[in-house]
This record gives sequence, C-alpha cells and structure tokens, in this order.
Amino acid sequence: MPFSDTKTKIVARIWQSLAQSGVELSAIPDDQMASLVDSIADGALLAIDEALADAGVAARQQAGFATTAADSEEKVLWEGRAFLSLVTWYQITNERVRIVRGLLGKEREDIELVRIQDIDHTQHLSERLLNIGDITIRSSDPSLPEAVLYNIRDPQEVHEILRRAMLDARRRFRYSVQEEM
Repeated sequence: MPFSDTKTKIVARIWQSLAQSGVELSAIPDDQMASLVDSIADGALLAIDEALADAGVAARQQAGFATTAADSEEKVLWEGRAFLSLVTWYQITNERVRIVRGLLGKEREDIELVRIQDIDHTQHLSERLLNIGDITIRSSDPSLPEAVLYNIRDPQEVHEILRRAMLDARRRFRYSVQEEM
C-alpha cells in the first residue's frame, strides 16, 4: 500500500476517534486542529516504523539473513528496508543492488551495478516531511529492466551512494557507455 494511502487512513481514523471521544474541541480553530491531527499521524507512522524496524532486525537475525556478502571482495555500502515494511529489504554492495522480499519465503532479485543505466529519486510533499522517497533504477538487465526501491529513508543520500557505486563498478570493470545522438 502506498505511503499516502496509509497516512490518509490513519488521519481518517484519528478524526473518527476524536468525534467518538465526546471531548469538546470547538474552541480549537479548524486549521490548528487539522495541523494537530496531521502531526499525530506523522508521529504514529514514525513510531510504527521504528517498531517494525526493531521486529525486522530480530526476524532477520533469526532467519540468518547475512548483512555481509559471502565473497570477501563484496562490501555492503548501504542496507535498509521500505518504510513501514517488514517484508522488503534492500542492499547496495560494491557489485550489485539486491532486493529481498518475503517474511518466511524469500524472493531475491539482483541488479549488477554495471548494468544500471539511470537512477532517479522522487519525493512527494508528505514523504519529504518524513524524509523518505522512492529510487527508480533503470538497467539493461532483461529480467528486471526497471526496479523501484520504495519508501527509502534519506533518498538523496542513498541515491548518491548508489550513483558512486555504479561509477566505481564501471571504472573497475572498464565498462563504458556510449549514447547515440
């Protein structure tokens, strides 16, 4: 479910709970009340995400998910998960981008850095407030020509890590790209 849909549902639930509480709120101006409800929703989302992160770390350790690659040359540059998700994990190494989905069963997709052609990131207004966003990767990989890392924390920083890793991999493997004009 997209982040904006989740936030909309939480905001609606807060308004519903306030209406059912019987507390007199007419003294508070409507714009201040809307701002208060929006702040409560953001705080609730962040608390839920932190709880999921704590639970996810424990689940990953129990499942034996390696945070370092088996190959001694491959190094993990960044690792994270989608905001409010226990089942989607992302990892950027100096050789590939790995997307792992699933809680009990696992589905793993790898994109080699030298195959990446373009990287973009987007943030909507509500995502900017929480410092999350999506990173879109376009590659020459026939099985996964476009992948999206959804709801990533600090998307500008992760975008830059991925860009530098891609350029380093191209340099290391002497891979060059020529564009047609």
